Amino acid sequence: MQRIVLCCAAGMSTSMLVNKMKAEANQRSLDLDIYAVPVAEFERELPGADIFLLGPQVKYEAGRLSALAEQQGKAVAVIEMADYGMMRGAAVLDKALALLNH
Repeated sequence: MQRIVLCCAAGMSTSMLVNKMKAEANQRSLDLDIYAVPVAEFERELPGADIFLLGPQVKYEAGRLSALAEQQGKAVAVIEMADYGMMRGAAVLDKALALLNH
């Protein structure tokens, strides 16, 4: 099972988006583990995750976190502000799947 981790400032604001992504994954019959954590837990989560999506509020961390993830062959991307704000679970899931299949 592939693991998608969303990171935001405290791990709380992404929970609704995670639920929408999980619902979309279920509709597509995809076996994915999707969850959210505070960005402060990134390094702890790094070994077990396949990709990380950052909430727009922590995009300033993208460079540093990408460098850490790249060392382990993992991807980090920032969620588009519009997709995040509108809670477009399908669009964010598509972004995650593109990274997983890259």
